[in-house]
Amino acid sequence: MKNYLSLIKFSHTIFALPFAVIGFFLAIRTSHAEFDSRLFLLMLICMVTARSAAMAFNRYIDRHIDIQNPRTKNREIPAGIVKANTALYFVILNCLIFVAATYFINPICFYLSPVALFVVLAYSYTKRFTALCHFVLGLGLSLAPIGAYLVITGTFALTPVLFSFAVLTWVSGFDIIYSLQDEEFDKSLALHSIPSLLGKVNALRLSSVLHVFSAAFVIVPGYLEHFSWMYWIGVAIFCGMLVYQHRLVKPNDLSKVNLAFMTTNGVASICFSIFFLLDYFLF
Repeated sequence: MKNYLSLIKFSHTIFALPFAVIGFFLAIRTSHAEFDSRLFLLMLICMVTARSAAMAFNRYIDRHIDIQNPRTKNREIPAGIVKANTALYFVILNCLIFVAATYFINPICFYLSPVALFVVLAYSYTKRFTALCHFVLGLGLSLAPIGAYLVITGTFALTPVLFSFAVLTWVSGFDIIYSLQDEEFDKSLALHSIPSLLGKVNALRLSSVLHVFSAAFVIVPGYLEHFSWMYWIGVAIFCGMLVYQHRLVKPNDLSKVNLAFMTTNGVASICFSIFFLLDYFLF
């Protein structure tokens, strides 16, 4: 179990899962529905299995690339800790559980489940032909808030879509930062990424622009939904973490990339969701 949790980087679930929780409770708030523990559990199952399938599939597809990269050669599949075929079976199992869970939620979630799986699994191929791979990853994680909203309402709405755009631009931006580490390696294997296309300086500039948009996409819902001051504290922390990670990483100094990637973004998503929930339960 420990090996599989490491394979899928389970700790990285803290990026999208808090936004799924936001989408779920936003739906309850706007539709005046009752909290349903069964639906909440099914939503969590969908989040965990979709992400687990996507991450394990990425490791399976990239195994021949990872073994050539000094940074990734010790990952579970290249190192022989997890067999490639076993990882693929793990992907299939998670996909089946995901689709089964959506069946017990509502028809629209069930009908859209293949679309969601296609998006999150297709990301693994994108760096072979487009530098927009970061945006595909962002798109996959951005399904969290709108998907959780659909669990309760079965309909689309503007505010959860705005949160989805916040996730898309936020994740795309910090994935560009993370991929700075592999700029030269990507070029050597003709792999595509924003840093290998634009260089470190321009890649960081684009990441900054994306994070400005991400900040805007969490600010606008505050006005649309008339959230309390508690929500705005969460917005301030989220935006502060965006600024902080860009202060940590410089084109000529990537020593703090992991701190910028994991710690600051984890704090951003968790704190933002906590203050959203405080607003939900207290006001």
